[in-house]
Amino acid sequence: MRLKDKIALITGVSSGIGMETAILFAKEGAKIIGVDMNDQAGKKIIEQINIAGGTAAYFHADVSQASETKAMVGFAEETYGALHILFNNAGIMHGDDGDAMSTEESIFDLTMAVNVKGVFFGCKYGIPALQRAGGGSIINTASFVALLGAATPQLAYTASKGAVLSMTRELAVTHARENIRVNALCPGPLRTELLMKFLNSEEKRQRRLVHIPMGRFGKAKEMAKSALFLASDESSYMTGTEFLVDGGITAAYVTPS
Repeated sequence: MRLKDKIALITGVSSGIGMETAILFAKEGAKIIGVDMNDQAGKKIIEQINIAGGTAAYFHADVSQASETKAMVGFAEETYGALHILFNNAGIMHGDDGDAMSTEESIFDLTMAVNVKGVFFGCKYGIPALQRAGGGSIINTASFVALLGAATPQLAYTASKGAVLSMTRELAVTHARENIRVNALCPGPLRTELLMKFLNSEEKRQRRLVHIPMGRFGKAKEMAKSALFLASDESSYMTGTEFLVDGGITAAYVTPS
């Protein structure tokens, strides 16, 4: 087992990447703290892990709130005695997110609160726990749009993921000598509920698909396997990276004629 005796905290556990990662990490021997605001769906995943023979506990938290993020880290240490893996995965992509002219300030602020402050608070309170454990791995979910503009305008989301990538790099440098690795998982377009709600028409989906050399959306399970690599000792010499898992989109992003 690649994560035997590790304690992993995963935000956004109720669906998509978070759900698949929690299930996979548990199979690989980690004890899971699953965090979400959707208690019904989040608890269902945790129950599924426990029924399958894994070890998992659920905690309700809004990651945009400092007190709740601090409490989730405290819960992890109180429940399992330590924290070794922190996956700051929770995020939003609002349906009213567009270009600079159409995006309301409230949508921009909400996106930044969850996607950027959520990662900041996770690291603010999670890093001391990793220090107490003697080190560990932090994975922050960014996106390919942290490196490229999106064909379908989503300015707040794109800006937020650029901030996540920048934070990841600086934190990696700051804590590299403490046996704490910090990497950004940068997925390409995925067939998840989050993206499909945003790309809510066939025209929008084809507009995105046309740029992907593999010709398909990625799967949350594929991102979970990538997160497993970043969480495990197999990536022990990796920190501060933009770990792109994107179907080739950043290698061949062109506007079709």
